[in-house]
Amino acid sequence: MLRGTPSSSTGREVFQDCSGGNSRPSRPFGRGGRYFLLLTVPPSFSRHFNWTLAFTIIGLSTIAAGVFVFNRCASLPGRTTKETVDQMERVGRDLRDAIVQITQLQPRVTINNRVYFEQTSPIAELALISQTIEVEHEFLHTWAGSTKRLRLHGTYTAKAGFDLRKEFSVTVTPETTIVRLPHAQILGVEQNAIELLAYENGFWNPISGADVQTELASLAKLARDRAAARNLAAEAEESFRTQLKARIGDTPPVQVIFYQTPRSD
Repeated sequence: MLRGTPSSSTGREVFQDCSGGNSRPSRPFGRGGRYFLLLTVPPSFSRHFNWTLAFTIIGLSTIAAGVFVFNRCASLPGRTTKETVDQMERVGRDLRDAIVQITQLQPRVTINNRVYFEQTSPIAELALISQTIEVEHEFLHTWAGSTKRLRLHGTYTAKAGFDLRKEFSVTVTPETTIVRLPHAQILGVEQNAIELLAYENGFWNPISGADVQTELASLAKLARDRAAARNLAAEAEESFRTQLKARIGDTPPVQVIFYQTPRSD
């Protein structure tokens, strides 16, 4: 404890330490006959702060953050791969459903080299284009001055589409999506009606049953040739592309490949 006492020579107060020898000396300062005590600051806070513990906590926090980041980075390829596979499976299912709606056929679906669905179909052929065709043909034959004449008019329905007994597949990979099926073809030309326009026998050269059968076969061939000339098979392929796009859109892009097969008569 400090206590001031008057000085005999100067008339000023002198501060003395009355608390014992352990107290730090004070430093008087002042102006105008008044003095104040400036006590020394208590021991520094840094002497009581545990820097070792602080550095240990910081180090452990850094290690924990590093482990967390490492685990996230290590698991990223796995998550990305799973998302890619899920997306490919979704594309494969969407294509399968769309093709079933169009063709009544379940194609063989392969996703990332793994077969998900096998090809099945309740029907053998699928006609996407049907068109009516009319043809005429005349038969003339003269023997020994006697002429026979037969003229027929036929109405037929030509159908173009796909042979579903051939390979029909969907392949989905991270790089591309491919639908593969045979080229469309004329599936059949069905006779609807035959009109007799002329039936004239010669005096000794009559029309025979074989003549009629030959003319009917000629009419059917004309109808098939007419269907091929109208390119109905190409129309069937374009119809398939259009219907598939309408159901699945442009995302992801799908490549449709028509492959050539030996023609079966």
